[in-house]
Amino acid sequence: MTENVIAGFHHLTAIVGNPQQNLDFYTHVLGQRLVKQTVNFDDPESYHLYYGDEVGTPGTIMTFFAWPDAPRGRRGTGQIVAIAFSIPATALDYWIERLTHHGVATTGPTTRFNEQVIAFLDPHGLALELVAHQDPGPHTGWKQGPVPEQHAIRGFSSITLSEKQHEQTATLLTEVLGFRALQQEGNRFRYEVGAGGPGATVDVLQQPDLPPGHIAVGTVHHVAWRTEDDAHQLNWQQHLLTYGYEVTPVRDRQYFHSIYFDEPGGVLFEIATDPPGFSIDEPVEQLGTHLKLPPWLEPRRLELEQSLLPLHLPED
Repeated sequence: MTENVIAGFHHLTAIVGNPQQNLDFYTHVLGQRLVKQTVNFDDPESYHLYYGDEVGTPGTIMTFFAWPDAPRGRRGTGQIVAIAFSIPATALDYWIERLTHHGVATTGPTTRFNEQVIAFLDPHGLALELVAHQDPGPHTGWKQGPVPEQHAIRGFSSITLSEKQHEQTATLLTEVLGFRALQQEGNRFRYEVGAGGPGATVDVLQQPDLPPGHIAVGTVHHVAWRTEDDAHQLNWQQHLLTYGYEVTPVRDRQYFHSIYFDEPGGVLFEIATDPPGFSIDEPVEQLGTHLKLPPWLEPRRLELEQSLLPLHLPED
């Protein structure tokens, strides 16, 4: 399938409880910008919050379904069990000090595939990592955020999948999606796609004795991969159908279009278009400052605003 190339991550979506705790941590502690506050289009009485760089560039976008009354999840097989962000190689000490100052316990730095990694949990138990890179990738941090530009998170580095067996997942990655096998350390197998490097790397852990995970608060819901536009997405849809995968119809997510399918181990994969982006319904300087609804939910605005917990934005 030479005409289509996955460029790396588009976004990652996780489940959290209290949306204000989520907002405070990702903006004030991690220094990301809230680029969109909207609702879960499939469950519109709950928030869907998006964070990233100044404009929400694909590859920097971390999103959350906020379900305050949902139970805690359990990390295990058939799940994304860690999300790693990319930071400059000189920023490790800064981040250890910053996270400690904010009461966040860290582990490491440890060495993995010759990279220095620190690990920690967000307020709802989501497993996060910071990976130091000499070349931290193509993205920049949010320049107006609370973290100095020279230390700021530069988008994603990698994700870690936990699988009972890695072989079928490896076949999907390499033979269907165009990834390349890179390295192995024990039961950890590393793959890359596109240009490789930060934002285009996947680790697969083979953990046959680990119980299956349970997706709820503190776990990752899905990963989305980047495709160039609608035409390329339709090519991917047909390509996956040819290989026997059950792929959804195209879903309009307002800021991108999406198709979904399960990889063999059970992790939900999405392929999302780069356009149209987050500035289609509010100017860049106002991103994230107002509750935005798609046209089909606007008639319910008053009802939805009354059902959602109030949010205090960073500038409030």
